Amino acid sequence: MSLNQTPIIFDCDGVLINSEIIYHAVEMEYLGEIGLTYEPIAYRSRFTGLHGRDFMAAIKADHAALNNGPFPDDFKDRMTAEMYRRMETELTPVADIHRLLDLHKGPRAVASSSGMKGLKRKLQITGLTDHFHQHVYSGDQVDNGKPAPDLFLMAAEKIGQAPSDCLVLEDSINGVKAGLAAGMTVWGFVGAGHADEGLADRLRDAGAHDVILSFDDMAARI
Repeated sequence: MSLNQTPIIFDCDGVLINSEIIYHAVEMEYLGEIGLTYEPIAYRSRFTGLHGRDFMAAIKADHAALNNGPFPDDFKDRMTAEMYRRMETELTPVADIHRLLDLHKGPRAVASSSGMKGLKRKLQITGLTDHFHQHVYSGDQVDNGKPAPDLFLMAAEKIGQAPSDCLVLEDSINGVKAGLAAGMTVWGFVGAGHADEGLADRLRDAGAHDVILSFDDMAARI
């Protein structure tokens, strides 16, 4: 099967849209306010790609280890509100994604750890909704988020494809691990605004079969 017809399952944040750079800036600000500071690369490697429930569980555990009192009840709501406030004016699609989706003629889906309401809004802001129609799937819909394979397996079933026939595009270690656990071919993607110079190597080390530098690069393969 040619790449043009290959079933592709896309992560959203940091693959379709330039949201990770917004998330990271807001998270660092709000986590710093409650005494949690992280080395940026280690933070991204650990947390990028997680569902919100898993992210919050880990953050609360880190905060408890500080013995600085109770975790703020309104933390998640305030941080999330600031993220989406900024996205309304700052969020952009990743360069050349519209061109790639116009060229690709095979089945496709979005499989994102984002909550469904926010996921649909981000696709709407960036003009990507019509490229996927009903095949937009959220970590809200499975019991186990990435790095477990559940979300990718559900997406493959919904588009009527065998997992072994599907190609996953992911920008996170957790996402790469999820795609591999699902038995899919996984390509790392480093073409979004948040990608640092070591991301490609980290995705390869996590098991990615290949790394895509940009959607212009991928479109040339089609």
